[in-house]
Amino acid sequence: MHLVVERGVPLEERKTMTAGLPDWDAARIFLEVVRCGSFRSAAERLALSINAVRRRINDFERQTGATLFTRDVHGARLTEEGALMVSAVERMEAASFELLRASDGVANALSGEIRVAVTEGLGTFWLAPRLVEFQQSFPNILVDLHCAMRSADVSRHEADVAIHLSRPAALDVKLVRLGRMHMMFFASQKYLETHGAPRSLDEMRRHRLVLQVADEAAAKEAFESVFPGSTQRELVIMKTNVSSANYWAVANGAGIGVFPTYALALGGNIIPLDIELPWSFDIWLSYHATSGRIPRVRRMLDWLIEAFNPAKYPWFRDEFIHPRELKAVYMGAPLTHLFGGFSTEGR
Repeated sequence: MHLVVERGVPLEERKTMTAGLPDWDAARIFLEVVRCGSFRSAAERLALSINAVRRRINDFERQTGATLFTRDVHGARLTEEGALMVSAVERMEAASFELLRASDGVANALSGEIRVAVTEGLGTFWLAPRLVEFQQSFPNILVDLHCAMRSADVSRHEADVAIHLSRPAALDVKLVRLGRMHMMFFASQKYLETHGAPRSLDEMRRHRLVLQVADEAAAKEAFESVFPGSTQRELVIMKTNVSSANYWAVANGAGIGVFPTYALALGGNIIPLDIELPWSFDIWLSYHATSGRIPRVRRMLDWLIEAFNPAKYPWFRDEFIHPRELKAVYMGAPLTHLFGGFSTEGR
């Protein structure tokens, strides 16, 4: 059993006090009449009719149970009860200003935590190295980068922002198409020296494959679309669910693997094979509309859209660009090389 410790006025007293609490709008009009000295002057300043001001003052007097003004030809004069009420209403006004300042501070604060969900390969090899740029610009924002094979559902608040390789089906989320990821067969120089370089999908049937598998059923369907009539048992030498293990197995000669064309741009020590592979994926960003209005999330959204900008990073364009051509068409700043330098093999 947990003991609840109350802070401030006890709950029962709060219920009694707030039940008859005057509304702030009426109190604000009361304060304006006091400061202006007449109902007419207050009405002009508040852009209200004089009758509207009178009605609100009558409401306020009923709420407080006191006569606050006497009215005569010279204007509105405070009663003793009204004079006592002024300082209390001024404290209400000061508190309302503090509330506004606190709200502005919370709304504009570029601090706090953002949960970003992304597919494991994109998170490991593309986003994680670039997040240093974001952290340098927004050092008070904590990024919780969740890399997983399964897509996160932002409509169920599994993440603030999510990146997918298929269009999310949820209807109550905002979507941005970031670009397209193109896949190719790659192998290491060591493997090619030992087994030779296949020149067609038919020749690939005599080679060894290393696969990254997120979903067994989807992997089986994809494999059969490329190698109809063959089984994974005949061609696949190794399977893994982790992109880094998949890369290092291929880079060390275990077999031929499938990677995004940007692998070479990150210094991947693997060689692209000139074999057509009908695999490419649209990259989607999803977020909940309410989350998108939070400043720190908005900054992350803007940064992610730029991080996949096809005009800046040509490997995310809709059209396929061979990895050997990427260095020539990429005009941006040097990328983070994850694998020990930009490969010159196969060039």
